[in-house]
Amino acid sequence: MTSPMAPPQPRGSILDIPRSLAFYLVFYTGTVFLVIWVALMMSVSEHRFRSAIRSWGKYHRACCRYLLGIRRESNVAHPRGGVLYAIRHESFYEAIELPATFDTPVVFAKMELMRLPLWGKAGVRYGLIGVERDAGAKALRTMLTEARRLIANGRPLVIFPEGTRVPHGSAAPLQSGFAGLYKLLNLPVIPVAVNSGPLYHRLWKRSGTVRYHFGEEIPAGLPRDEVEARVLTALNVLHD
Repeated sequence: MTSPMAPPQPRGSILDIPRSLAFYLVFYTGTVFLVIWVALMMSVSEHRFRSAIRSWGKYHRACCRYLLGIRRESNVAHPRGGVLYAIRHESFYEAIELPATFDTPVVFAKMELMRLPLWGKAGVRYGLIGVERDAGAKALRTMLTEARRLIANGRPLVIFPEGTRVPHGSAAPLQSGFAGLYKLLNLPVIPVAVNSGPLYHRLWKRSGTVRYHFGEEIPAGLPRDEVEARVLTALNVLHD
């Protein structure tokens, strides 16, 4: 498959400062109220609870679009379930977008997120699975059991296989846990390249287009070296 052409690096503008200040004020103030709303919906109904979290992702998308001038493009409109999605991680943009990008995703996330007041409890209820890098085999088995339970009804499974944010234009090796999950879950993988870093991962955010490129599906059961090489290649197709 031919790699997509990456857009040129965006240039800064004097308008980036007031746009960013407006974004910080509106998005994070709104987030406080949305977190309270999510917490209230936890005791009302599962449907309303999930809808409230999805609304947070949509709210972020709207703030980016109308305050920052950041548009979003994707070559896939409706990602399906029953797949392990391996996503490039360049900024908080793609992490906040997860509930709006996928249909009720099950997400492997840093354990620190589970300890946040209110949001941590809501995240666990929604489907966040905490990852501790230094955890042993027992913790891995617990993660796998929880993942299998949550995806049994077709929910998509999402992981940032690099383990942390990676600067745009550079490549990082995949964490060893990715290969273990791929093998033990026996699921196909769809790598997703994202180029949010130049626009979003900065104090004064810039206008432009964040692109999501969903790569070809990689079947289950491949040797570790092969699946890691194919995923790593696909994650980096949007480099300039």
